[in-house]
Amino acid sequence: MTVAFTFPGQGSQAVGMGKALAETYPEARAVFEEVDDALGEKLSTLMFEGPEDQLTLTANAQPALMAVSMAVMRVLESQGLKLQDKVAYVAGHSLGEYSALCAAGTFTISDTARLLRIRGNAMQAAVPVGQGAMAAIIGLEHADVFAICEKAAAEGSCQIANDNGGGQLVISGSKAAVELAAKLASEAGAKRAIMLPVSAPFHSSLMAPAANAMREALASVNKQAPVVPVIANVRVAPVKDPIEIADLLVEQVTGQVRWRETIEWFAAHEVTTLYEIGSGKVLTGLARRISKDVSGVTVGTAEEIDACLQALLA
Repeated sequence: MTVAFTFPGQGSQAVGMGKALAETYPEARAVFEEVDDALGEKLSTLMFEGPEDQLTLTANAQPALMAVSMAVMRVLESQGLKLQDKVAYVAGHSLGEYSALCAAGTFTISDTARLLRIRGNAMQAAVPVGQGAMAAIIGLEHADVFAICEKAAAEGSCQIANDNGGGQLVISGSKAAVELAAKLASEAGAKRAIMLPVSAPFHSSLMAPAANAMREALASVNKQAPVVPVIANVRVAPVKDPIEIADLLVEQVTGQVRWRETIEWFAAHEVTTLYEIGSGKVLTGLARRISKDVSGVTVGTAEEIDACLQALLA
């Protein structure tokens, strides 16, 4: 059995996440305290108690999801799991790539929390509210959606932001262009073309100011080679060089999250099991839709942590 750990992205947050972990495991509680200290605020209270509209804000959701993933990792490690001994690769969906790198030792938890707060704020500030948009296109092939985005670009920036597999693609860009692309997708036979309730056009060229902010932030932080390779969102290939990792994280702000290809890469390289570390089960569902050759397993509760340890340490 070859194993990879995957780490969820925005959309997997929920009020109450991490609370049971903090109450059950001192190692998890310590992670939440470390993140609170790094940010100079009680993010953990927002995670455990809400309100939901505050937790959903990009600048909060990003470090919060990383904190839950790292709380699970610290518990696994305290029970004897060594990442480099049991796991071949790590990968994360968008912000989850930072969680993956933190788990693999490239960044400290405190630095990762600060990087994600900078990232969230910079992504929010890059485009005035109402000027950008995103839409989910269901039931068309990647090439078809790419061609539609090129046609819609007459109205402004429009590109594929996420290729989530199973015929689900997310497009991003200027509002007029994305609305036109959604209309063209419906006319081309998409099962659904839905405008998404997001606050900014993530993973589009309009995020260039945020990419510049991350270039600066990543240059100033200490980086170690990860103990296992990370499969980068924008390259779909294993990376271990810290300088290259930072460059790819900058590129990721305006680039496409190639998740379908990531899962297909795992399947082609004999990875049989993907453990989704942290909040929710979004990535496990996506893996099921993309490949029959890999199985997804969620690891976010005490019971799931025990099952993961039994499977990997047996």
